[in-house]
Amino acid sequence: MQFTYHINSGDPILTIDGDLHKYLFKVRRHDKNQNIYFRNLINNNIYEYKIDIVDKRKTTLTLVSFEEKTIQADKKLHIGWCVIDPKSIEKQIASLNELGIEKITFIYCEYSQYKYKVNIEKLEKLLINSSQQSGRSNIIQLEQCESLESFLEQNPASYMFNFSSNHIDTHKDDIDTIIIGCEGGFSNNEITNVDNSKIVGIHSNIILRSETAAVTVASKILV
Repeated sequence: MQFTYHINSGDPILTIDGDLHKYLFKVRRHDKNQNIYFRNLINNNIYEYKIDIVDKRKTTLTLVSFEEKTIQADKKLHIGWCVIDPKSIEKQIASLNELGIEKITFIYCEYSQYKYKVNIEKLEKLLINSSQQSGRSNIIQLEQCESLESFLEQNPASYMFNFSSNHIDTHKDDIDTIIIGCEGGFSNNEITNVDNSKIVGIHSNIILRSETAAVTVASKILV
């Protein structure tokens, strides 16, 4: 782990208990004589704490130093992701976080199954763990939107990822926001809402799963 997350990181005195206490001292068997680095994932500071008191249930630490240390992607990318099975999202969310996506808005598109409900709280826990492992100094911002039409009203410069000879590589420097479809892709009505010049694809005739498309797009634009 590159750091440990705690919402109160930055406080002069930090107390940890419960699962985090067990993880640090029973699972990881952290050396009590070694300082621990924390982030709160709100600002870009990393905080160094000295361990003062450790007992069976909690640990008290004192802030030693801190510095601003930003570790994020150079480019900001917002993905509008038409809702798919949450289990598939959960399997890929850490990879998307590591690639450096700034924001994901989950959209209920025409082919989305409305029985699917995205658990933002669960995804944020997965993202926090991903950032602890990768060192990223924040996590992906997560939002939801009721329709593609509404999303386009809020993000009129959006591109759309679909089958197209208009290759994404030639536009990646211009793409700040891109929409990815769900199983079944986009309806004809949804496609006509995006200017044809902003519909981009890759050199492949293979149909990608939505979660594979998300990783592909992020890799093309950010890496």
